[in-house]
Amino acid sequence: MKKALPLLTLCFALLLSSFMFRPLADGYQVGDKAADFKLKNIDGKMVSLADNKEAKGYIVVFTCNTCPYAKAYENRIIQLNQKYAPQGYPVVAINPNDPAVAPGDSFEAMKTKKYAFPYLIDETQQVAKAYGATRTPHLYVLKRQGDDFVVSYIGAIDDNSEDAKMVKTKYVENAMTEIMAGKPASTNSTKAIGCTIKWKRA
Repeated sequence: MKKALPLLTLCFALLLSSFMFRPLADGYQVGDKAADFKLKNIDGKMVSLADNKEAKGYIVVFTCNTCPYAKAYENRIIQLNQKYAPQGYPVVAINPNDPAVAPGDSFEAMKTKKYAFPYLIDETQQVAKAYGATRTPHLYVLKRQGDDFVVSYIGAIDDNSEDAKMVKTKYVENAMTEIMAGKPASTNSTKAIGCTIKWKRA
């Protein structure tokens, strides 16, 4: 029995340490305050959330050049900016993919896009990890509360990733209607559908 005690103690310590060092959450949840970032835009300038003092919030979307889902949603992302930027919620697009894994998502390749909103490169992938983004596209609506930006919606743009004409439920637009009316989004989280983010190889 005495010999078993050190073994039991060791097992308990290992079990305890596994809980201690496990991440508390996989990125932001609805209601969390989003930390600001400073990432390089395709025009070479650094962009942060704090730059736009007039913004009532942001539509932050993790996307890329190469993913078929991102391509299918490109016009819909542009349309979100056209609709909501004048109302104080501009789009900020972020490419989290490692170009060593997806060469078509290099910074040079990103420059071919001519968006009316920032298209930023997340070179370290730390912003994508902080948000908990896993797909392209993966969308987050942030609402300004004082000096903070609070996550108010997470997930997909709508319910049809293949054909915009076949969309039945526009998740983001429905959420935005409620958020801009000062209400919480009744559907504040959906499953993002898209390609997996191309993480850096260990």
